[in-house]
Amino acid sequence: MTRIRILAENVANKIAAGEVVERPASVVKELLENALDAGAQSIRVEVESGGKRMIRVIDDGTGMAQDDALLAFERHATSKLRTADDLLSIATLGFRGEALPSIAAVSRLLLQTRAAEEEEGTRVEFAGGKLVSVKPEGLPSGTTMSVADLFYCVPARRNFLKSETTELGHIASLVTHYALAHPGKQFVLKTPTQEIINATAVETMAERVYQLFGRQALEELFEILPVSSPMRASITETELTTEERAAELVVRGFASRPDVQRSNRNGIYVFVNRRLVRDRLILHAIHEAYRNVLPPSVFPAVLLFLDLPAEEVDVNVHPAKIEVRFRHPQFVHDFTRDSIRQALSRARPIPSFPGVAPGLAASQSQQDGAAASATAGATNGAGLPRAVIPPMNAAGSAIAGDFELSAAPLRPEPQRFQFESGIGTLSGDPGSTIAERFSDTVPAALGESVSAAFRDARTGVGSESQASAESLSELKPLGQVSSSFIVAVNGEGLWIIDQHVAHERVLFEQHLRARREGQLTGQRMLMPLMVELSPRQLVIFERIAEELTANGFEVAQMGPRSVAIHATPAGIAGADAERLLMEILDGIERENAAISMDSLQAKIAASTSCHAAIKVNMPLDQTKMQWLLAELAKTEAPMSCPHGRPIVLRYSVKEIERAFKRI
Repeated sequence: MTRIRILAENVANKIAAGEVVERPASVVKELLENALDAGAQSIRVEVESGGKRMIRVIDDGTGMAQDDALLAFERHATSKLRTADDLLSIATLGFRGEALPSIAAVSRLLLQTRAAEEEEGTRVEFAGGKLVSVKPEGLPSGTTMSVADLFYCVPARRNFLKSETTELGHIASLVTHYALAHPGKQFVLKTPTQEIINATAVETMAERVYQLFGRQALEELFEILPVSSPMRASITETELTTEERAAELVVRGFASRPDVQRSNRNGIYVFVNRRLVRDRLILHAIHEAYRNVLPPSVFPAVLLFLDLPAEEVDVNVHPAKIEVRFRHPQFVHDFTRDSIRQALSRARPIPSFPGVAPGLAASQSQQDGAAASATAGATNGAGLPRAVIPPMNAAGSAIAGDFELSAAPLRPEPQRFQFESGIGTLSGDPGSTIAERFSDTVPAALGESVSAAFRDARTGVGSESQASAESLSELKPLGQVSSSFIVAVNGEGLWIIDQHVAHERVLFEQHLRARREGQLTGQRMLMPLMVELSPRQLVIFERIAEELTANGFEVAQMGPRSVAIHATPAGIAGADAERLLMEILDGIERENAAISMDSLQAKIAASTSCHAAIKVNMPLDQTKMQWLLAELAKTEAPMSCPHGRPIVLRYSVKEIERAFKRI
């Protein structure tokens, strides 16, 4: 008797279900993707007991005839592929043909569907992968898919599911992701007791963000306007094919201001051709875009959308279709990084004083009245949103990590809105369940009220809380606080500037610009300074010695572990030379053996500018303060120093009037 045998069909289907169906949210994902691929304009998701008891997805897509409805439950049956060549250009969300048979194998499934051209619809029932009945039924055009008793025939798998609250959180997160990717479609998520999400179709992505996350979140973001570029295989134009010249990559979305800092990546959403993905390349590009703007240990909140020809990206690399590979990864990485950097440079947002924004948001919410009640951003007493959407979990290394469609424990920061939110209880509100927290998300009809409130948020009261760095050129310095902070005013309000980090930003950009134009000259020391290096420092020194020389250093190895510093970059005192060299060598992480030249130049420029900048406790006369503010206004990122610390804080006239109870 042979030891190798063919698996029975029901066993094979259950194995396939193990790859495709992990939890109720996995079912919702597959059914949502099918509805979107069918051209649905309105998708309604109904769940009971966190999806364990029942999941129903109703769409107004094309629907199916009876023959197609039955064939859809055969393994690897799909309308989206014909030949192997089609795998090289996949433009649909689903394509494997495994979802429906896998779901049917571990649940009681009911399909009700009718194609627009058919006079009557079809009702198909499965139980544990077996066909129970097929019969005609009077139905509206579209498809309704009901999945009941998930994993009822696989009790071991059912026991691994989390609580109903947790599973509902995963589903809410998933529906949120797809609603973000498709603002022109309506998404509804309901339980038997309430409506969690009702996002009506809107014209712009900004309106969708406002619907789902609220006014305060929108005010903490700046828009990455659509930027496109031809896909390039290399710099040499002659090497490009006609198709490559015509193919375009478009990057758009939203990113957070530098003062909005997260402890993890839960606020980073990446969509490639409207497919939510995890991609280390894009995460690294986002990290690089915020380099020298944010501290290295914190992360921004980003909603990023990449649109490119289907043949330029491979989505057939993961059973759940959450990973992709790009045909030209380096180009995609660099263009994404540069698009975010350019948007950040254009926005140049200035933060308000800490603690002002929550009160401001609460006041605005009260002033908006009925319009505010129609939004997803209503706040509680702590300035946090009452309706919070669980994010994707993006735990991982400092640059690249994985994510699940899941929710992390809530760690609210009372003075800042967080995209990150969990599905347990709110701090200070132990009785708050997910049902209560979603209760005021979006009422049954948003329509014109959301559009009106959105317009107010973008052009009305809320916009005064954001200041552009262009205002820095109008500042008039009044004096210093503790000989460390410059106090200045203009027509917008009162400003406080940290003189050390302001000068550090000015010197950093000057140094970096000069280095990229050529080699910098240093200043020679009267007597060489001998420095002892550790073995690790010596290895790094030998690797970056040439770049150190190009940045104004003159350092020569004098022994097995000794070097002599003969010259330092301009502005560096002799007493700081050793400390600066050590800081540069120690700043290059041991595992970062493949550090790019761009990153290396930025690290050296940041360390050099920090040591050369005006110090705290240094009195400045009126002329020096005016010069510093004028130079700061010319920089690309005047909101933070190269190490990510804030430079400027603004107390607007409205905030001053509000503090004195004048408004």
